Amino acid sequence: MTLFKTALKAVAAAALLQAAFALPAAAGENLDKIKSAGVIRIGTEGTYAPFTFHDASNKLVGFDVEIGEAVAAKLGVKAQFVEGKWDGLIAGIDADRYDAVINQVGITDARKQKYAFSEPYIASKAALIVRDGNDEIKSFDDLKGKKAAQSLTSNYGKIAEKAGAELVGTDGFDQSIQLVLTRRADATINDSLSFLDFKKQKPDAPVKIVAEEADASYSGILLRQGDDELVAEVNKALADIKADGTYKTISDKYFGQDVSK
Repeated sequence: MTLFKTALKAVAAAALLQAAFALPAAAGENLDKIKSAGVIRIGTEGTYAPFTFHDASNKLVGFDVEIGEAVAAKLGVKAQFVEGKWDGLIAGIDADRYDAVINQVGITDARKQKYAFSEPYIASKAALIVRDGNDEIKSFDDLKGKKAAQSLTSNYGKIAEKAGAELVGTDGFDQSIQLVLTRRADATINDSLSFLDFKKQKPDAPVKIVAEEADASYSGILLRQGDDELVAEVNKALADIKADGTYKTISDKYFGQDVSK
C-alpha cells in the first residue's frame, strides 16, 4: 500500500470518528445512563438568589434548586448540582459536565437552534413599580416626563425611555427600588420575579406594581438536542409536580404566589 493511500485511509478514519462524536446520542441513551447511575447532573450558578444560591450554612438552596430536586425525584433519581459561572454554564452541556441546566435559562429561538428545552416552568414580566400613594402613574403611558430608575443598558430601561421617561441610572434592581422608596425616582420598570422576591423578604416595603407587560418571558430546563426521551420525562415530571402541589409549595416559598404563568 502506498504512503498516499495510507494517509487517505487515516484521514477518512479520523473523519468518521469525528462524525461519530458529532452525532446525537442513540435514542434514550442519556436517560438510560441517568437511570442507571441514579443521578441527574444539573448545572447551575449557585450565586443567583433567589433561584440558586448558598444560605448562611453554605448549603445550595433556591427556587431552581428545589425544582431540580423535585424533577429528579419524579425521575426516580437524585439531583447532583454542578456549579459554574454563567458565561460557561450552557457550554457545559456540550462538554458533558452535566445532563441539564436549571438556572433561569430563557427560552429563545437562538438557543433552541442548538439545545432542547423542557416546557416553561417559570414566567417573568416587565413590571411597572411605584411607591405606595403614587396615584399619578397607573400605566406605562403615565411615565412620560417622569423619572424612572433603570439600569441604562437593560431592556427595561429601553421600555421606560420609549414611554417618555427621564432615566435615572442605577446598578440594578436593589438600587432602583431604593431610589423609588426615597422619592429620587417616580418609578422603575423591572422584573416581576425580582419584585416578588423583594416583597417576600420585605413585605412592609411601601412599593407596588401598577402595571405589567402582557407578554411574559419564559425559562425552561435546558437539555441536549436529541435527548427526546429525557425531554419527555422531564416534561412529565414538571407536569406531575404542578399537579400534586409540589410546584405551588416551592413557588409560594420563594415568591408568595404561582409564578408558572
